[in-house]
Amino acid sequence: MFPIISLLVALAVSMIVTRVAAMALMSTGLSRASAKFQARSAFTGAGFTTTESEMVVGHPVRRQIVATLMLLGNLGVATVGATVMISVMSTTNSTAQTRWWMLAILAAGIGFLWFFFTSRWVEHHTNRVIAWCLKRFTDLEVRDYVALLELSRGYAITEMLVEPGDWLADKTLASLRLSDEGILVLSIRRAGGIFHGTPRGEDIVRASDILILYGDLDDVEKLDQRRAGHQGDTEHKRSVEEQDEYEEQERIRLQELEAKLQTKRRIEADIEAERIAQAKADE
Repeated sequence: MFPIISLLVALAVSMIVTRVAAMALMSTGLSRASAKFQARSAFTGAGFTTTESEMVVGHPVRRQIVATLMLLGNLGVATVGATVMISVMSTTNSTAQTRWWMLAILAAGIGFLWFFFTSRWVEHHTNRVIAWCLKRFTDLEVRDYVALLELSRGYAITEMLVEPGDWLADKTLASLRLSDEGILVLSIRRAGGIFHGTPRGEDIVRASDILILYGDLDDVEKLDQRRAGHQGDTEHKRSVEEQDEYEEQERIRLQELEAKLQTKRRIEADIEAERIAQAKADE
């Protein structure tokens, strides 16, 4: 049983490492799909030569993330798995029935890990934790000049690949009303190298387009997972309402802050006037 537990732990650790690395790459501006692919490619040592790989190698922070993944991948997760399997099958004291039970447990464990790490709900919540940890315990944003465009509360510029069946596909930018959700479309990169640096409202978003977006990473992640249909329209409406509520809260907060600043200025002015008056009286 111990070899199987060791293998499952090794697999879980490898999945967690790639998930953290993918989130770190996303924070530097890579799309969710590209970040996950590059993280897995680097960790497994596949080393695909693509335009995305060149973008990673040419970026100092992304290059460091990928280099760390390569190092961790070479520690031998695959070797651990092979060793465990050989240990299980070569156990002389175990019966055939025991071996089948161990293989069944191994298959169930791998199935659970696969379900856990491919769940969109789990990914959404773990990404929030990972993003907080990266911001709290690393200096990723300080060294990444792309991430300097991030202002606060997770706002950043990032890429998003539009896939067939997405809520965004085959709609104009004006009809999408992404700005009402707090997301701005800065540019569109289409297949064949076509680049729209200043997209207009009548431009149609198509499948395979790569959108350069500015907004909260959590909101962009929700948008990336939104599918076409009534449910997608409902999620858009909910996001617009949440953004309106957030903007109203921000407006009230700014008004309160401005009122406090004005009160502070009046108090300071009164103190200064009293000081000047006292100085003249002493003369």
